[in-house]
Amino acid sequence: MSPFTTRMLDIRTGRTETVTDLTAACEDFLAEAAAGRDGLLNVFVPHATAGVAVLETGAGSDDDLLAALRDLLPADDRWRHRHGSPGHGRDHVLPAIVPPHATLPVIDGRLSLGTWQSVCLVDTNQDNPDRQVRLSFLG
Repeated sequence: MSPFTTRMLDIRTGRTETVTDLTAACEDFLAEAAAGRDGLLNVFVPHATAGVAVLETGAGSDDDLLAALRDLLPADDRWRHRHGSPGHGRDHVLPAIVPPHATLPVIDGRLSLGTWQSVCLVDTNQDNPDRQVRLSFLG
């Protein structure tokens, strides 16, 4: 096995703000790439308007995150970055708050997450419905 393995995921987020759970895709990748080894999983979004977060999903936290981002980064005309839909400049500020990457521990070939933690793609950009996520395992 190579100590470094990488794969690109294609994710369709649609034309609304979304938090997309990537945990199962990460686990599927690690089942093959880590093969029971310890190491690190890096999750990277090669986009200027999306991020990666580790948070609880399904109990309202994902909706709370999107609501907080709307409060913090309103989609209005205050932004100097003006191409795209109205308020799109805020999408370019998002990765400074929700970074485009996360590096996570892998133990015995599995993500070492807390009980309620999930790995998520955060996308507020309504102009780009198709995203890529790079998963890389080092171990």
